[in-house]
Amino acid sequence: MQIHYDLDNFKALNPVVTIGTFDGVHLGHREVISELKQLSDLSGGESVVFTFEPHPRIVISPLEDSLRLLSTKEEKIRLMEKIGVGHLVIYPFTKEFSRLTYDEFVTKILVENMHISSLVVGYDHRFGQGRQGDFHSLERLSESLNFKVEQLSQLVVDNKVVSSTKIRQALEQGDIIKANHFLGYQYALTGKVVEGMRLGRTIGFPTANIDTCDLHKLVPGDGVYAVLIELNGRSFKGMLNIGMRPTVNSNADNKTIEVHIFNFEEDIYNSSITAIFVEKIRNEQKFERLELLQTQLAQDQISAISILSKYKL
Repeated sequence: MQIHYDLDNFKALNPVVTIGTFDGVHLGHREVISELKQLSDLSGGESVVFTFEPHPRIVISPLEDSLRLLSTKEEKIRLMEKIGVGHLVIYPFTKEFSRLTYDEFVTKILVENMHISSLVVGYDHRFGQGRQGDFHSLERLSESLNFKVEQLSQLVVDNKVVSSTKIRQALEQGDIIKANHFLGYQYALTGKVVEGMRLGRTIGFPTANIDTCDLHKLVPGDGVYAVLIELNGRSFKGMLNIGMRPTVNSNADNKTIEVHIFNFEEDIYNSSITAIFVEKIRNEQKFERLELLQTQLAQDQISAISILSKYKL
């Protein structure tokens, strides 16, 4: 996969393009990209995904603090590469760019700069200044500018439309199984191991505190989760707690993320770590005594080991 951060040196044979933020690169997105690849194969062209950095809402509404994303730029790149996209354009989204009308975007960027042969869009496609451009605008432009256009219907799984919004809602509610089902893979958080309060060590459950260091990456709802851990090229099993402890971590919601890695005693401060969410075990609870917390953690570990037993590491 070729990655382009501008169009200065962009070259592709009969480019078949799709446009969007593709947050999470979920099953609905994959349906669009699958069609994109089929069309490019049939036409003897190359598949191109056109997305943006940063997310448009960060530029258009800089004071808004509710944006939570399913994927970082690095995760999006890995996912796109994994599903076999030919070219990924990560275009700089600026205030100036946001002022382009839909006609200007299609004419100047897609046709004059990229020389597209076809454009594939999702069922809810809207773009350009004020999101004024829709599929009917696109059909009109395609006729005058000589490219093909195709709109796909919405993807329905379990009688529900797959969307980034629904996946975010599931994660916020701790419904990891539903979120992973709609994503088509297991949701993950990557961050750095930072100093914590070391309370877990005193009761036999040492934890690594994870700072995601990403202001917009969505952290699932509070609770205890069974997780897989990727650390320094190795894989482990563990249980992870998400809760509120203001000022400790730098994610947008000030959530503390602590993972207890089973059968592990190494010093891993400042290491990069990835937690892969498999299933929620329970809601977060407040305990009157440490002994009660210790008892509950022992039960949580049994639950986590059972949930993760199907994974052979």
